[in-house]
Amino acid sequence: MESNIIIECGNIKLEGILQKNTSQNAVIISHPHPLYGGNMNNPVVMTIAESFFEKRFSTLRFNFRGTGNSTGMFDNGNGEQEDIRAVMSWLKENGHQKIYLAGYSFGARVNAWVVFKGCKIEDHIMVSPPVGFISFDDIEKIPSTGLIVTGANDDIAPADLVQKHINRWQIAPRYEIIENCDHFYSNCLDRLKAILTDYLS
Repeated sequence: MESNIIIECGNIKLEGILQKNTSQNAVIISHPHPLYGGNMNNPVVMTIAESFFEKRFSTLRFNFRGTGNSTGMFDNGNGEQEDIRAVMSWLKENGHQKIYLAGYSFGARVNAWVVFKGCKIEDHIMVSPPVGFISFDDIEKIPSTGLIVTGANDDIAPADLVQKHINRWQIAPRYEIIENCDHFYSNCLDRLKAILTDYLS
């Protein structure tokens, strides 16, 4: 059962959709770049949510500030980090102590910032981190990163450049490259879902 919720982040109100499940595990799913049409109803975001829900997670997808009915204005990834922290606090206040972070494209970039700055999470999953579009050089480490996925034809998250960052971060996540897949996962959502559900099993 999906519930529409409002989460306060200072004087900003974030709209979100919570789908409660039977375990105490919960995942926050961050959406792609709002200036390019990204929001919580993006097909990749929805696929990530479905995958986690099938594995008994409660899922919370939300719109960053200035997106959809969330108030405020786009803040180039800075204020958006506060959005993530506010959503994490809301989940903890509502009984979810084990929180995972999953982000797609711009959402993966914002999540990586938050993880680098030391927030405590169970696991961190990045889908097509946009290393070919936004610099990740200021992120020196991202612990707790268990899974990274990109497409072989993804020019925004090129597989070789993602691998260079993985080496630089000195982490050993499961790293999946989906053949014949672009940044938008055209005709590849089923393969993305298969990877996510297998990882969460």
